[in-house]
Amino acid sequence: PPPTGKEEHDKEGRVITAEFPTFFLVTAYIPNSGRGLVRLDYRKTWDVDFRAYLSGLEQRKPLVLCGDLNVAHEEVDLKNPKGNKKNAGFTAEEREGFGQLLAAGFTDSFRHLYPERAYAYTFWTYMMNSRSKNVGWRLDYFVLSAGLMPGLCDSKIRNKAMGSDHCPITLLLVV
Repeated sequence: PPPTGKEEHDKEGRVITAEFPTFFLVTAYIPNSGRGLVRLDYRKTWDVDFRAYLSGLEQRKPLVLCGDLNVAHEEVDLKNPKGNKKNAGFTAEEREGFGQLLAAGFTDSFRHLYPERAYAYTFWTYMMNSRSKNVGWRLDYFVLSAGLMPGLCDSKIRNKAMGSDHCPITLLLVV
C-alpha cells in the first residue's frame, strides 16, 4: 500500500517507511508551505494526516521519523525568528503542527538532549553567504517514539559536511 494511504499526499512521493524487527524507520520530506504561503492549507492537512499515519504505526511498534520536516519549531531553531514569523517553515500553523506531533507522544531527539543549544542549524539558503555566516534554520530532525527514548545516545548535526544547502544529521540509538 502507499505510505500514508492518502492519495493526495502519496502521489508526491514524500514518505518511505522501513520496518525492522523492533521499530519502524520513516523518512519524510514534509511539504514546504511555499513562497507566499501558497501551500499552507495543504501543509496543515498534511500535518494532521501524517500525524495519524505515524500514530497508527506507533501502535504496532515504536518508530524513528527522520528527514527534512520543513519547520523550525522554536525560536532557537533559526537565526532570525522575528523576521520569519510569516515565512514558510516558521508560521504559527506549522510550528503548532509540529507541537501537536510532540504532544502525541513523540520527541525531538536533538532538542531533548540539547534544550538550550543555539546556532545549531541544518539548512542555510545559498543566498548571501548564509552558511559561512551560520544564518540558518534547523529543519532536519530525528523524532522518536517514547518507547525508543531509553536507547537514545546522541543526535548530532554534522554542519561541517558540505555539498548541499542542508547538512547531514546522525542519530545514535540502542535498539
